[in-house]
Amino acid sequence: MRIGTTCVQGGYTPGNGEPRQIPIVQSTTFKYATGAEMGKLFDLEASGYFYTRLQNPTNDTVAAKIAALEGGTAGMLTSSGQAANFYAVFNIASCGDHVVSSSSIYGGTYNLFAVTMKRMGIDFTFVSPDCTEAELEAAFRPNTKAVFGETIANPALTVLDIEKFSKAAHAHGVPLIVDNTFATPVNCRPFAWGADIVTHSTTKYMDGHGVGVGGAIVDSGNFDWTKYPERFAGLCTPDESYHGVTYTERFGLAGAFITKATAQLMRDFGSIQSPQNAFYLNLGLESLHVRMARHCENGLSVAQFLKNDARVAWVTYPGLEGDRYYELARKYMPNGTCGVVSFGVKGGRAAAERFMGRLRIAAIETHVADARTCTLHPASTTHRQMSDEELAAAGVSPDLIRYSCGLEDAADLIADIDQALS
Repeated sequence: MRIGTTCVQGGYTPGNGEPRQIPIVQSTTFKYATGAEMGKLFDLEASGYFYTRLQNPTNDTVAAKIAALEGGTAGMLTSSGQAANFYAVFNIASCGDHVVSSSSIYGGTYNLFAVTMKRMGIDFTFVSPDCTEAELEAAFRPNTKAVFGETIANPALTVLDIEKFSKAAHAHGVPLIVDNTFATPVNCRPFAWGADIVTHSTTKYMDGHGVGVGGAIVDSGNFDWTKYPERFAGLCTPDESYHGVTYTERFGLAGAFITKATAQLMRDFGSIQSPQNAFYLNLGLESLHVRMARHCENGLSVAQFLKNDARVAWVTYPGLEGDRYYELARKYMPNGTCGVVSFGVKGGRAAAERFMGRLRIAAIETHVADARTCTLHPASTTHRQMSDEELAAAGVSPDLIRYSCGLEDAADLIADIDQALS
């Protein structure tokens, strides 16, 4: 099936007389006739459900659709994109380990890595997405366990050179984890370019209607953990908390990573997505391929208008010809990038705040990638914990306005911007 058909049909095939839409299994527990049958589930010797904190049929159906969209072998849902990124890294890195990350990432992810996970004993080295191969090489250490980046960074809109980062990661025997939230699998499939694990904040374009917070992790099944059994001992040696199961032996390369993240991390941290939210997410996925085309069309129209307006200091949009990431975007996302445009109004931070206050269609929200147009001033909101130096490294200037084009008529969005600038 092509990706549009997978958006609509993937993950769930009803049998004769069964519900056409995926059922919401709104239950915490599942009944069994004998303790022995349930015991096999606890030993990971049989597939099935016993407690929604670990797995739920509704969640698994939607995760299977997202895995199919990304071209992966296994997937799981989490309570948020933050939880997805945390699990993806913590599944293979622990106290005393090190991770290389692009510096141009979402502010919440930066804080997760640089502050919270650092307190857990995991060290991160942040490199520019535009770094040379030599600079990237210099960031690795003997205890490096992974490399992380965003396909299109939020809100700097830098484009990750996936092949460059993948090549470096694999040369050091570690996986590349890519947050594909902004591009979605409709516009970019990182596995085709060498990524090994993909994460999503499903709250954004995948949901698309601002109704449910969520996240997802997908494994490509391509990274051979068994080549480095000492480096990835959690996957390649017995897990005593699960009766000595070795995930790579029991579930193979296709299922080891996601099974460990579910059986171990979800069991202990419990960042589950509710079945109700998974149901809402699936409704969003069914129109994702249609909506992304309109988001990109509107984003390009707005970016072109801003580029030619003398009241605007600068514009960043990877789909705009002349943008510094235009060629990379054409390589990895030939059918479009996203609907988010970043720009600055002449007059700096104060002018940016005045401009946003005058908008009538675009709402000021801590949200992005929605059916309704929304906007934000990251330096004073999502990235306000970062110093000026950290903001600069992340590509977030004090005057940056993040403008997320929804599904409205582009002419109305442009007219609204025009009157606000006036």
